[in-house]
Amino acid sequence: MKNKLLQLVEENSAKKELPEFEIGDTVDVHQRILEGGKERVQIFSGIVIARSGEGIREMVTVRRIVQGEGVERIIPLHSPKIAKVVSKRKGVTRRAKLYYLRDRVGKATRLRERKEGDTKSRAEKTEGATAE
Repeated sequence: MKNKLLQLVEENSAKKELPEFEIGDTVDVHQRILEGGKERVQIFSGIVIARSGEGIREMVTVRRIVQGEGVERIIPLHSPKIAKVVSKRKGVTRRAKLYYLRDRVGKATRLRERKEGDTKSRAEKTEGATAE
């Protein structure tokens, strides 16, 4: 059970609408950046390789390759600096963390794309198979 004061603070500062994406999805993270007196939005595009935390402390690790070098960013989802997260492509995965992608190079880092009709979770699939 959470502390009631902590719960009130989390409710006030948590974002109301979070985008729906999973591990293995390719996302665009729109991040607000202050340069001098101006504010601009920078887009970081990559594959979600990990998700951790809960509530206001939820973090997402996004990885991309820049000039042959892997770059990872750990992004707090409820941060006011994050303008939005847009899911571009759904990936098929069988693991909760995709750290093995760090060792892969080139085309080996690609994930298969999840089809539109393939929205059932693995648990729902196994329940349907055992009921028949």
